[in-house]
Amino acid sequence: MQYNIYLFGAPGAGKGTQAQLLSEKLGIPQLSTGDMLRAARKEGSELGNRVASLMDSGQLVPDEIVIELVKQRLARPDHQSGVILDGFPRTIKQAEALDTMFSATGRSPLRVISIDVPFDEIRRRLSGRRWCSRCNRTFHVTDNPPRPGNGCEGGCQLEVRSDDTPEAVEKRLQAYSQQTAPLMEYYQRRGVLKTVHGLGPITEIFASLQASLAA
Repeated sequence: MQYNIYLFGAPGAGKGTQAQLLSEKLGIPQLSTGDMLRAARKEGSELGNRVASLMDSGQLVPDEIVIELVKQRLARPDHQSGVILDGFPRTIKQAEALDTMFSATGRSPLRVISIDVPFDEIRRRLSGRRWCSRCNRTFHVTDNPPRPGNGCEGGCQLEVRSDDTPEAVEKRLQAYSQQTAPLMEYYQRRGVLKTVHGLGPITEIFASLQASLAA
């Protein structure tokens, strides 16, 4: 069975963590637009510098840039048996572009799962979130610290992402409410949206995701 899954939710809802677990469980790649954009900024190119400026201020990267990055990635051979979308689409325009990509390539229908987490909890999570640029994993100082075998062999060098500062977080939540939250209705109308509660242990949330996929 080909799984094409879109994990939907506010920044800090746990999409990246759950996408990693699903990727390992199902044996299909995780497509994280956040990772792709952070890689672009590290390149130091004109595009990368533009992306860096937008991310540091908490703004969304323009649709055209993100859509092209996703289109290139979906065309790769290792993404043909399925994909887990993490952070894309974030706008109606992106969702419509994704529909067009799927129609053109004959992919199986998209399964959309919303991870529901209150904004107060989002703020708590992001204030403690840390990222390792070497192994590209995300951790939390109290909820999910790096453990042996769950990060770099020599020990993760944890960093605070520039888009996790308090000012950037508030702008990201505002952008989510204005531009991304309307996707709930978009996918509800198509009858492909399911919701799981994103509070509690990571393992319990993952079990809920798996049950949602099996239903």
